[in-house]
Amino acid sequence: MPQTTTDQYAGELPDPSTRKAGGIVPVLAFAGITVAVMQTLLVPVIKDLPVLLHTAPANATWVMTATLLAGAVSTPIMGRLGDLFGKRRMLLASLAVMVIGSLICGFTDDLVIMIVGRALQGFAMGAIPLGIGIMRDELPREKLGSAMALMSSSIGVGGGLALPAAALIAQNADWHALFFGAAGLGVLSMLLTVRYVPESSVRADGTFDWLGALGLSAGLVSLLLPITKGSDWGWGSPTTLGLFGLAVAILLLWGVMELRSAAPLVDLRTTARREVLLTNLASIMVGVAFYAISLVLPQLLQLPAATGYGLGQSMLMAGLCVAPLGLTMMFTAPVYARISARRGPKVSLMLGMLIIGIGYGAGLGLMSAAWQTVVISVVVGAGIGLAYSSLPALIIGAVDPSETGAANGLNTLMRSIGTSVSSAVIGMVLAHTSIRTGGVDVPSMDGFRISFLIATGAVIIGLVLAAFLPSQRSAQRFAPGPTSLAGDAEQSRQPTLVAGSGGFRGRVVDTDGTPVARANVTLIDPRGRQAGRTTADEDGRYALLPPSSGPYVLAGTATGYAPHALPAEYPGGGVPVDVDLVLAQGARERRTTVAS
Repeated sequence: MPQTTTDQYAGELPDPSTRKAGGIVPVLAFAGITVAVMQTLLVPVIKDLPVLLHTAPANATWVMTATLLAGAVSTPIMGRLGDLFGKRRMLLASLAVMVIGSLICGFTDDLVIMIVGRALQGFAMGAIPLGIGIMRDELPREKLGSAMALMSSSIGVGGGLALPAAALIAQNADWHALFFGAAGLGVLSMLLTVRYVPESSVRADGTFDWLGALGLSAGLVSLLLPITKGSDWGWGSPTTLGLFGLAVAILLLWGVMELRSAAPLVDLRTTARREVLLTNLASIMVGVAFYAISLVLPQLLQLPAATGYGLGQSMLMAGLCVAPLGLTMMFTAPVYARISARRGPKVSLMLGMLIIGIGYGAGLGLMSAAWQTVVISVVVGAGIGLAYSSLPALIIGAVDPSETGAANGLNTLMRSIGTSVSSAVIGMVLAHTSIRTGGVDVPSMDGFRISFLIATGAVIIGLVLAAFLPSQRSAQRFAPGPTSLAGDAEQSRQPTLVAGSGGFRGRVVDTDGTPVARANVTLIDPRGRQAGRTTADEDGRYALLPPSSGPYVLAGTATGYAPHALPAEYPGGGVPVDVDLVLAQGARERRTTVAS
């Protein structure tokens, strides 16, 4: 029987089980905290911005809106760019743009220049999904759950820690020092990233969808702008309604275009999967609940006691009372990892939402002393920490590795939409229920309680959505445990090649020819997607049937061996391709034999 033999180079496939975490986790978590600090640094001086920038209050709000819009636009875009060109590279780019924006803000009192600088700062929001993607690519499975939990909750951790720090700076120094501090954190984060975070070897196939990026950006701006400015313009004004209509039209056209694109910015078919869709919708509800407490408690704490319900605390003390919100989120990361490993991220998400609901429910009657606000912050922070930690786990469990950045970018965007909706709705409630005291309008206790009820309602909706998530433990694909790269028996696929069926077949052996029993063999297509996987038998034999002809990569892994990947071509037409995988330390040459 004639045979065609070709020599091919087999490179190593990075195996998470063999990697060392090193400084990756704390460095990426620090990057997330830096982003949160950037978002929160103006909260203590937000009421003074009109005076500081010599403008009207309605114009001053653009300083906050610009950051929100830029973050919403950049998050999915940077995630996709990271999948294509390198997650660490895009993480450094995000932080660099943030540093530039911080320096611009630090040297100006002009409203327009300040808005430009704050928009550039908003681009740092892409650091969160990029960091989660790097963790998935680089960390061993036993560390991944808690690491992703810490990264996901870092936005709350940084926000909680930044409030008292920013208040202290604002009270004792020029307010521009806030921006210089953010720039310094950004530079330090970049240096640490360069030193301790490796570039991921996982890449998505295809090109960047520039037209899709423009369409999504236009749609998001048209949607979020009336949400954030509707209270100023009027919810029934032609501008507000027109922008909402424009957003619907643009996003519908964008969706049609993405479905027809060969390399879309966002894979809407993946997004439409039940586990992804419900997780993203639940993320909006978690975002609503998270931002409500950040809007209510600082105002309640700083209102003068003369109102009858205000707690009369200083700006710094108010920040210290709310700080436990972020600290508790940080400490729930290891708790989440244990719950998720045993019960799955769906259970930890529902448990987190239940705790949030308890915190807000208790808050309805605990608003008469500063220590009570600390209790509310601790309880709600614990719930939000569990919920936020579960979201990336659910997303990663439902998408291919090459889509991690884009998928988590979209999920982070959903949280941002939730906080935007929360800001708009609760801001409107507080404005319409305000009372006049000492010649000025201040939020009323009724307004605070209604805001907490809105947050509780969002949590209930989130619980209902989470209840319909698939019940299988999605975390098994990456959760702690001594499982192999290819998964456990539940996920194995072992087709039997019959005469004329074709496919890849062969043996997994050691360098001395000894069969490697129960080795895992994974088939990867040109787009980096898993096309099949199986477990070799006791003699090291395996068989895998590709879905179609074309180039593939066969990756072999086994406990105690270095993983290796081997490129191979499947001609189709029922022609079997014999490929023996030799597991050894380092890359080797293999021989691929096509039997005809």
